[in-house]
Amino acid sequence: MYKLIIVDDEEKIAGGMAQLFPWQNIGFEVAAVFTSAREALEYIAHDPVDVVLTDIEMPDMNGLELSRRLMDCPQIEKVFFSSYSNYEYFRTALQNGVADYLMKPVAYSALLECFEKVRARLDARSHHSEEKPKAYYDQIVYDVQQYLKENYRTATLEEAAAKVSLSPAYLSRVFKDKSGEGFSELLLRTRMEKACELLADIQYKSYDIAYYVGYDNPKNFSRAFKSYYGVSPSEYRKSSMDGAAQ
Repeated sequence: MYKLIIVDDEEKIAGGMAQLFPWQNIGFEVAAVFTSAREALEYIAHDPVDVVLTDIEMPDMNGLELSRRLMDCPQIEKVFFSSYSNYEYFRTALQNGVADYLMKPVAYSALLECFEKVRARLDARSHHSEEKPKAYYDQIVYDVQQYLKENYRTATLEEAAAKVSLSPAYLSRVFKDKSGEGFSELLLRTRMEKACELLADIQYKSYDIAYYVGYDNPKNFSRAFKSYYGVSPSEYRKSSMDGAAQ
C-alpha cells in the first residue's frame, strides 16, 4: 500500500475524502488527515509518505506553498483539489510538479482516474510493480471472473468495473494483461459454453437458450454461435444428440 495524507482546513471535507473513497481497493492507505499544511509538513519530516492530496486555500499555509516546499521531496506525488479554477493556481501547480488538479466537489470518476495514474507512476518508480500489487491484481481478476460466471446474461464491463472500484478502461487493460484474455472475450466464451450445455438438453428451445445466455434476438445468438464454433446451434445439437446415441 502506498501512503497518502489528505490536507484541507475544513475537517469534514478532509475526513470525507478519507472515508468515502475506497482507497485500499486501489492500493493506497490514508496514513493521516490534516487541517493544517504546517502540521502536514511536520508529519512528513518524520513519517515518509508517497502522496499528498491537498486543498489550496488554507489559512496558515496554502497548498501552493506546501507544494513548493515538497519540491525538496521529488519522490512524493502531489495532487491539488480546490473550489477555485484559477489560472495562476494552475500555472503554479505545474511549476511545483503537481500531478493533477481536481475541482471540488471531486467527482468519484475523476479521483479514481487521477489515482490510477499516480499509482502507475509510483509502481514504475519503485521497481517492484510486479511484486507489490500481484495479490491485488490477482484478486481483481478472480472477482471479475466470478462476476461473469454468475452474471453472464446481463454482465457489462461498466458494472464489473464498479464492483472492483476501477474505471472501465483501466479494468479492461488490467484484466487483459493479467489474465491473458479480454473481458469481452471471456464474456463471449462463458456465454457460448453455457449455450452448449443447454443445447445438450433437448427441453430447451433455441430461442430460450438465446435469452438465457444474454441475447434478446435469437438470430444474433445463432450468428454469434456459428461464428464462434463454425456450426449453427441446431447443427451443434444434432451432432451432440447423434454422438450421445452412439
